[in-house]
Amino acid sequence: MISIDYELIVDTDESDQRLDLLHKNARKYGTISNTVAEATKLEGVTPEEVVSRLHTERHLVSRIGWLRAAVLGANDGLVSTASLIVGVAAASASSSDVLISGIAGLVAGAMSMAAGEYVSVSSQSDTEQADLARERSELSSQPAFEREELALIYVKRGVETNLARQVADQLMAKDALGAHAQDELGISEVTTARPVQAALTSAGTFATGAVLPLSLVLVSPPSLLVPVVSIASLVFLGLLGAIGARAGGANVPKATLRVTFWGTLAMALTAGIGALVGTAV
Repeated sequence: MISIDYELIVDTDESDQRLDLLHKNARKYGTISNTVAEATKLEGVTPEEVVSRLHTERHLVSRIGWLRAAVLGANDGLVSTASLIVGVAAASASSSDVLISGIAGLVAGAMSMAAGEYVSVSSQSDTEQADLARERSELSSQPAFEREELALIYVKRGVETNLARQVADQLMAKDALGAHAQDELGISEVTTARPVQAALTSAGTFATGAVLPLSLVLVSPPSLLVPVVSIASLVFLGLLGAIGARAGGANVPKATLRVTFWGTLAMALTAGIGALVGTAV
């Protein structure tokens, strides 16, 4: 005997007695076709839909893949390009030399970020695929052992042994590889490696971050280039840190302070080296 919980929303002019009969028929016979007129509009809502309407959650873990690459790319583009500009400018180079150096740094950095992210994430993807292939083979050759292995995972999480075996049976009946991938290997649709997405995100955000200090070279007087680029870049860094923290649901002041501190250190060291080299030359 299968029990079905239901909620019926009826848009009708039927009398209360007819609606009461509708409920009784649905409960007794599982049908309402002999109770209301054919033109009556009926809308059914499942328990899952009711829960979904009453309690909607927004988890931020789905943003991990692209957010990590975006934050890394934008910060790297801004810090490295601003540091390069400040270092070259501190060596008493002309504005045109500083601009050329900055553009070269933007192009080289964006290509390097894209290639590095693609290779790195592709290696992760290859490892995931190898683990999935091994798991697929084990499910084919020793399904009973894999069932017990999955059940043991749930037992370690606090599920009673018999119930854990039932859960493992039901999950494996629906999607054995998916169940083992998520609960044994930690691979899911949210966290799976996406090399192309990571590469394009890193290259695009690096270029975006690098454009900010480069644009200041065009509008700043040569004598004020170093302080203008340094101060503005630190402001941009703080904004990027806040945006990244906001998008990831993290602590905004902490993230802003972290990226600003390391950006300041990088530009200060580069400017100091540039000044020393410029004096020596």
